[in-house]
Amino acid sequence: MNLGIFFILTGAVLFSAKAVVVKLTYLYSISAITSLFFRMIVAFPFLLGIAFWEEKKLGKADLSKKEIWQVVSMGVLGYYAASYFDFLGLKYITAGLERIILFLYPTLVVLLSFFFLGKSMEKREVISLFLTYLGVGISYGSDLRLGGSAGDITLGAFFVFLSALSYAFYLVGSGHLIPKLGAMRFTSWALIISSIIVFVQFAVTGDYKELSQSKGFYGLAFLLGTLHTVIPAVFVSEGIKRVGSKTASIVASIGPISTLLLAYVFLDEPITWLQLVGTFFVLSGVFWISQSRK
Repeated sequence: MNLGIFFILTGAVLFSAKAVVVKLTYLYSISAITSLFFRMIVAFPFLLGIAFWEEKKLGKADLSKKEIWQVVSMGVLGYYAASYFDFLGLKYITAGLERIILFLYPTLVVLLSFFFLGKSMEKREVISLFLTYLGVGISYGSDLRLGGSAGDITLGAFFVFLSALSYAFYLVGSGHLIPKLGAMRFTSWALIISSIIVFVQFAVTGDYKELSQSKGFYGLAFLLGTLHTVIPAVFVSEGIKRVGSKTASIVASIGPISTLLLAYVFLDEPITWLQLVGTFFVLSGVFWISQSRK
């Protein structure tokens, strides 16, 4: 197997498995911010190491004050907001539906580019958008049929949609910064900034009693911060360098499928025919829209 494809495939599966591990941490009756706090406190030393290595390898970046503030804002919007909304949403919906909604971000990038950057939208992209959001609606209906509260599922879906929207804003806003800083250095700094915001939020609003947990929880937190945060970030970055973003987007489409399977195995979430149909529509729409533009 091509090494770049292996990196993308592994990174996509590990990223997708994050939702399953987060759901497992919720079995310990903790809040979303506590679960996110443990994720980032574990990842933080590794992120500092990556940032230091990238700075040493690439040299000091020549950034203006405006660009520095843009990096900070992208860290807050692209990783803190996206992560926090995602963790909130996972309190209410299945891991399978979460991954389907998060997978909307390429379509949201197209919509944001259309409304705010004045870019045109092709007929092919309009059809792709219809397919994608039809698929999300079908997957949403699947969660309802599993017996969940309509209010809770709607709230959870809304939070995860805000997560996808935050990440789409991040992609649109960081386009000119990534070539200047380098993908891995930019990602590490954005995650470091996100981590600091999470630490501050937990210090102000968190329940300190939730810090005391069993060994099983700490094991999950370690996996969440390393295997499902730092390692896939490095793998995806390295994979894109080798095969390019177009091939990477195709390989990464394994994400929603792997989440359904992992949730079935570890969370006993049933796989329904509605989920499969919805996933097919979403993957088709996102794949088609991803091929129409860089």
